[in-house]
Amino acid sequence: MEGIFYDTIGLSSLSDRFMKEREDYQFTLGSFIAKWMDSSPEISLQTSGSTGSPKTVLMSKQAMVNSAIATGDYFNLKPGDSALSCLPFEYIAAKMMFVRAYVLGLELDCIKPSSNPLETLSRNYDFCAMVPLQLENSLEYLHQIKTIIVGGAKLSNGLKIKLKNSSSSIYETFGMTETVSHIAVKNISQSSTFFEVLPSVSIGVDARNCLTINAPHLVSTPIQTNDVVKLNSKTTFEWIGRFDTIINSGGIKIAPEQLEQQLEGFIEERFFITSQKENSLGETVVIVIERSKPYETLNFDVLEPMKRPKHIYYVDAFKETISGKIKRQETLDLVKPE
Repeated sequence: MEGIFYDTIGLSSLSDRFMKEREDYQFTLGSFIAKWMDSSPEISLQTSGSTGSPKTVLMSKQAMVNSAIATGDYFNLKPGDSALSCLPFEYIAAKMMFVRAYVLGLELDCIKPSSNPLETLSRNYDFCAMVPLQLENSLEYLHQIKTIIVGGAKLSNGLKIKLKNSSSSIYETFGMTETVSHIAVKNISQSSTFFEVLPSVSIGVDARNCLTINAPHLVSTPIQTNDVVKLNSKTTFEWIGRFDTIINSGGIKIAPEQLEQQLEGFIEERFFITSQKENSLGETVVIVIERSKPYETLNFDVLEPMKRPKHIYYVDAFKETISGKIKRQETLDLVKPE
């Protein structure tokens, strides 16, 4: 780490030093290293709370080791390769950057999390994990990173277009805290449509077409998600949206994420599609836009008539998680009816 080789004793000393630093990111890193090095076979992890209340889960350290090995195998990471950690250590993505370095023998630099992490760096790296906002702000510096994984929030179509044919290999990730970070990746720089699962992961769907994940090296029992997907093969899938956000309007089932994709480019600011209760239809489609001043006109002709938003709401700033995921219900609670 930071150009210095640490053995077990050295890491314990490093942990103590970090926990005495004034920078929050160093304290949380030092605290995690101390917990990683203790005798307990498990470690507490915090979920992001994007689809519900944040919660703490107990995760096997061996599962985290296995996840690191799977990532190393997929991306051909070797001892001595360089890695950059620029995410908050409160959450799994940054923790796994340390674990990958620990397990795979990577040279790891940890910097203070910011929205533009590469702006002041001159060194090149083999591997890095970011959230979409960091990626968007780092476009002119991406040549400094060989392979980038990005997750935590949705990538816009506009950003994907900017990343096409990038000199870096950029992968969108699919996963959650309960699966110890990602279990599937999609090559954005090559405009891939499908997520591909990592080694030792198998997938299926339930009656709702929601993804089932079987990863015995990570969790002992299969995980049933609420992510609606379309299987392309035994190892690849297309993500459609969240089952718990599906809108049932007059008997027609509508995936908000698909409408958002269709509307990208027509609205400059961030926005999302959601629903409100309505007497005759059950639910009605609405759109929430991050903008202080209402548009004079908005054209939704690109959408089918039954899927067009019936109400438009504006808020100054969306509620979001630390990784940039929009907290839809909390944001919707801010709006006032037209």
